Amino acid sequence: MSDRLQGKIIKGIGGFYYVDTGNGVPVETRARGIFRKEGIVPLIGDEAEISVDAEGRGGFVEKIFPRRNMLTRPPVANVDYLAIVIATANPKPNLYVMDKMIAAAEYAGIHPILCLNKIDLDTGEELQRIYEKTGYDVLCISAKERENTDKLSEILQGHTTAFAGNSGVGKSSILNCLLEKEWFDTGEVNDRIERGRHTTRHSELVPLPGGGYVIDTPGFSTFQLTDISAPEVAELFIEFRPYLHGCKFNDCLHMVEKGCAVLEGVANGTIAVSRHENYKRLLEEVKAEAKW
Repeated sequence: MSDRLQGKIIKGIGGFYYVDTGNGVPVETRARGIFRKEGIVPLIGDEAEISVDAEGRGGFVEKIFPRRNMLTRPPVANVDYLAIVIATANPKPNLYVMDKMIAAAEYAGIHPILCLNKIDLDTGEELQRIYEKTGYDVLCISAKERENTDKLSEILQGHTTAFAGNSGVGKSSILNCLLEKEWFDTGEVNDRIERGRHTTRHSELVPLPGGGYVIDTPGFSTFQLTDISAPEVAELFIEFRPYLHGCKFNDCLHMVEKGCAVLEGVANGTIAVSRHENYKRLLEEVKAEAKW
């Protein structure tokens, strides 16, 4: 006789899925064969129904509940926030990577939170001015000095948050501050190439002390937008949206066209020049991928 429980898959290794049911110790399970037949692969972050043995030590994933969203790298479902980390210095900020990750979050239906780390080295005031125009939460942080990490912790309580950013920007250090322990290995930045070594070796949801989960996403910055048309790219830049229906031409791509309302927004300063430049660069990538 087995009991049925509901919980969240927090880790998957070698065909075993570990499910947090709220009882303290994750339950080790395997997926029923029906999932393979139906082409369903359980993901970290899935809300699942499981059966457990009489001692509650192991069992099977019986049902996967509908997903609100998912990322593919790493495969994780039901993410509330994408915390995008960029360093204000060492390494030098790469705004195209940041804007591309913001677009990926919008594409996946996940709310971005922008974390400007290493303000002990550079205040990041210019970055803050650029991204406050988007309307997203922008947090200036020093993981080294533990400055404003408490504000980030308050926002993330009770939510599932994926962390993304290039190596060396301080994701692992921020995560360790939030978890109040050295859970993630940290790597020093190479002074010559201004990059850190990748330190995350596997993916799992890690419980936050006050509730909720966090997960690192190594390699996320290399994502590719698929199944999106060129005209849809502008929708991924939220500060463009109030202008999108004000252009003179319905097929406006907001590049150099006459009568473009988005370009007017850039000219009057409500849209940052760097954001528009990075939109154009991303648009060209999408057009090239679609072989326009």
